[in-house]
Amino acid sequence: MPIHQPQQRTDVQSDRTGVQQAEAALVEHYPRLVRLAYVVLPPALGRHRRVLTAHAVVQRALPVTGSGTSGPRVPAQSRRTGAPAGARPAPQGASADRGPSGAAYGWVRLRVLRAALAHERRPRWWPGPASLRPALPVVWGLRLFPRAGGVDELALDRALSAVDGPVRAAFALQLLEGLDESGVRELLAGAAVADPAGAVRRAARLGRPDRAGAQAMLRSGEFDPCTVQTRPSDLLRRRHRVRAAAVAAALCVVAGGLAVAAGEGTPSGGGGGGGDRAAAGASYPVLDPAELLRTAAERWADTSRVDFTAWPARGGRADDDALLGRALRTWAAPPESVRVSTTPGTVTAPPAQPPRLLFAGEVDGAAVVLLHDGGVRVVRYAEPLSGSGGTALDFARADGADVTTGAAVVVSRTGDGARFLLAPWIDESATRDLLAPDAPGRPLEVGPDGVTAAVPRPAAGGACGTWPVLRLRSSERIVEKHAFLLTDLGDPAPAHLTYTPKPGRGAPARQPREATSTEALLAWARTACSLRTLAGSGVRSVNNWAFAEQKLPEGGASADWLCTRADTWRGPGRVLVQFLGPASSATEPAVVVADRDDTALCSRFGQHVLAGTRWKAPSGRWYILAAGSRAVARIEVSGAVRGSADRPTIAVRTSRDADVELTASLRDGGTLTAVR
Repeated sequence: MPIHQPQQRTDVQSDRTGVQQAEAALVEHYPRLVRLAYVVLPPALGRHRRVLTAHAVVQRALPVTGSGTSGPRVPAQSRRTGAPAGARPAPQGASADRGPSGAAYGWVRLRVLRAALAHERRPRWWPGPASLRPALPVVWGLRLFPRAGGVDELALDRALSAVDGPVRAAFALQLLEGLDESGVRELLAGAAVADPAGAVRRAARLGRPDRAGAQAMLRSGEFDPCTVQTRPSDLLRRRHRVRAAAVAAALCVVAGGLAVAAGEGTPSGGGGGGGDRAAAGASYPVLDPAELLRTAAERWADTSRVDFTAWPARGGRADDDALLGRALRTWAAPPESVRVSTTPGTVTAPPAQPPRLLFAGEVDGAAVVLLHDGGVRVVRYAEPLSGSGGTALDFARADGADVTTGAAVVVSRTGDGARFLLAPWIDESATRDLLAPDAPGRPLEVGPDGVTAAVPRPAAGGACGTWPVLRLRSSERIVEKHAFLLTDLGDPAPAHLTYTPKPGRGAPARQPREATSTEALLAWARTACSLRTLAGSGVRSVNNWAFAEQKLPEGGASADWLCTRADTWRGPGRVLVQFLGPASSATEPAVVVADRDDTALCSRFGQHVLAGTRWKAPSGRWYILAAGSRAVARIEVSGAVRGSADRPTIAVRTSRDADVELTASLRDGGTLTAVR
């Protein structure tokens, strides 16, 4: 007998013990592992698919019996090497190996993490090798959703959807699993993440400054795929599918007989014409104009959901089934001749259920149809009434629209003007010029179908002499005395402009408000032209936050610091930090001192900011100026010159090209570096 045989038997027994320990850890901590998988999985899956996929990922974490998997061997308790790096000690009474700090649990967690991250790396059309096994669990006829949270949970979910899987994993491992940064980096490296350190750094920006609040939200029902609500899938659509399947089966039988007959009478090698995909699509109920959803005219005044779902169907051709059918078929299968445009992050897939009709009419020589797809997209179809102009199909995001961001949609663009279709809750409409803050607004004519007169568009290039905006007022049946500004940035939906006032002494943190006050209009007069850089990027709203006011050296004139944050419909934001020094006119452009993409800065998840710039005094001397937000207690300047101040602003004499670094200390003990 070979001398190594006993050792092989021992290894087999040990592996069996390890599998048993891992299985016990999975069962004991199943809800914890499923929540981790749910947070890491791509939000693009949708809540229903993400719930089922999270359960499937955890249930497949153990190797199939006899599979001979080449993955890491399951650690048994007898040869455990210790807890994973960064883990907290297991609580008393828990199994040393199955507990959250045990090797068996750590092994299962790593398998779950790898599988969840793999869903973002693989192409959407390829399910992956694991899907060759039965895709359990499966739910037919129902949609599953975690319990809906509040505004804070929704904001956190949007912030998580704006980052990639490794960042979500790092965030969850710290707040849900209690791992420190080194432990998270080690675990991400074990899950084959390319840049674990970068993922940890980006995750540290999420949930700031209230990390404890973010941790509580991650542990709430909003992110719990084990406690779900159920809703039926589209019952009418299922009935149509059953009928369509029966009709299709009958057609197949008839077509088979015709094919045999045709084959007997057709010479060998004869060519046949290809089927028209768009025409074939018309047989599906989702592409039937008669199935379009239509909202009652006064529904908007009797619902708490004031968005595109409350828009009634308007326009002179709302009952033109031929036009509506062409719009639906073009959406399902656009010919090559159709010009298709999308805002970033918007899919062009055909509708999964009958969309809602918002408008169908003739505007500026074109027949225009506006459709709303289940709360996610607004689609614009336009065909020329005469001439050689081409058909256009435009897709825009619309999820999470509200009274302001769902108040208008571009229905036509010609030359330098645009016409808007206004929401039914808009009582008053006017235009004004942001670069003329003292000039009153001018009334805007609106037709009986809700379409406005042409509104001049902001100049895309050349001199920035005017910046037209819409000034709309909601009906008092929605909210009393509520006026707001919208601006056309080249997307189907205009962007909502807001303003956050300067910090008050001893006052709590300010919140964004409508940009209709004198202070807000003066700030936008100096920053409006910077909106050019946001054109066509799918911007939902832009907020000007006056985060600091500074007394300048040599005379005591005042300067303001603004953080202009643009939030997109898909989640990521862009930040411009602007310095408003003394100016010769109310419209002199501010100086952009920092520009950052894909950041949480200047939002509710990034409430601290520090920025600096060089400034030349009237005497000709140069200074380094720096300012921080309201929580900054001290600013330090280092490098070619040094200085410090125990307040949110500082001015240090320097040369024109001096290389300096700026850091700040927060009242709660944190630190900041200057945004660039």
